[in-house]
Amino acid sequence: MRSTFSLLFYINRNKVKTDGTTAVMCRITIDGKNKTITTGIYCRPEDWNSKKGEIASIRDNNLLRKFRQRVEQTYEGIIKQQGVISAELLKNTLTGENNPTAISLLQAGEVERERLCQRSKVINSLSSYRQSKIKQENLRDFIRSWGMEDILFADITEEFGESFKMFLKKDLGYKSGHINHCVCWLNRLIYLAVDQGVIRANPLEEMRYEKAEPPKLGHIGRNELQKLLNTPMPDKKKELARRAFIFSSFTGLAYVDICNLHPHHIGKTAEGRMYLRIKRTKTKVEAFIPLHPIAIQILSLYNTEDDSKPVFPLPTQNATWFEIHQIGFIIGMSKNLSYHMARHTFGTLLLSANIPIESISKMMGHSNITSTQIYAKVTDDKISKDMDRLIELRKTTYRKRTHQ
Repeated sequence: MRSTFSLLFYINRNKVKTDGTTAVMCRITIDGKNKTITTGIYCRPEDWNSKKGEIASIRDNNLLRKFRQRVEQTYEGIIKQQGVISAELLKNTLTGENNPTAISLLQAGEVERERLCQRSKVINSLSSYRQSKIKQENLRDFIRSWGMEDILFADITEEFGESFKMFLKKDLGYKSGHINHCVCWLNRLIYLAVDQGVIRANPLEEMRYEKAEPPKLGHIGRNELQKLLNTPMPDKKKELARRAFIFSSFTGLAYVDICNLHPHHIGKTAEGRMYLRIKRTKTKVEAFIPLHPIAIQILSLYNTEDDSKPVFPLPTQNATWFEIHQIGFIIGMSKNLSYHMARHTFGTLLLSANIPIESISKMMGHSNITSTQIYAKVTDDKISKDMDRLIELRKTTYRKRTHQ
């Protein structure tokens, strides 16, 4: 006889994080017995429809739909392979608890990377899984430099952690940002071992991270932006990516925000000036952005009426990232073009135009003005370098004249 199987999605309104969101939970019920797992999806309590089990955000609803499909497919797979099923078995299979406990570091890293791979299919983003590859490889290279193929969690000491940092810095030449990411990966694996009872405590708990360097905000200059404006792409996917990048360069919207941009975010002032008013996904701060004529022109080519659909029909983040990288190559850029450069370009363009930093902060949806001041630092540094080149040019010209 086939088991009775049902899923219930819900939120706990009493457990809200500091950013105002709460986890969407899934209750699995099989033959009257239930188990609860987290979906990895978060929403604001006011965006949750408890009757329909849905979120107001279309993007988050799509993630929830994919999670449901994954649970249902896993259920069918277990039934087909084993013939029997229980709520606990299904939960353990979904969360990876049926896997044997890893007692060595690199083994645990591969198990965690497999979990990230499965999660990437649910959230439709490969970034965490892709980034874990180089960190795992760095860890493997370090362990091999000690003449070993792996190391037991029980043998890890603070000296091991400090030596790993030194290896990354001296042997591989990495800077503090990447070193700290690798140490985070190492700590993550150790804390997983602690949670599974492999070791009692993290031996690296007191180890300090490297002092972070000032952030480098990659942006494109006016000439590169002009070249991008003057170079339409014959391929439809690349042209959509080019237009979206240009739109973000004149609005400061990050990729996730442009994906969430809907017609109701577009408005007009009493004087007829078009603007965007949208709450940023990262900071939950509302951005108010008067629209540049170029942004208005791009907007007119896409959906500005049907609020059930986003303005731009963008594909997945990875697909867009690939197209943007290719566009940078096509227009002859010397550095890799990434989508987030568009937002940084917006910030530096505004500062170069002497727009007050308070206004820029509001347009970019920064939670505090300190974030905006980083752009001022970038602009000041560029001015200083430009002035140094001008002084050097004048010196060269002067030397030539004196030798004539």
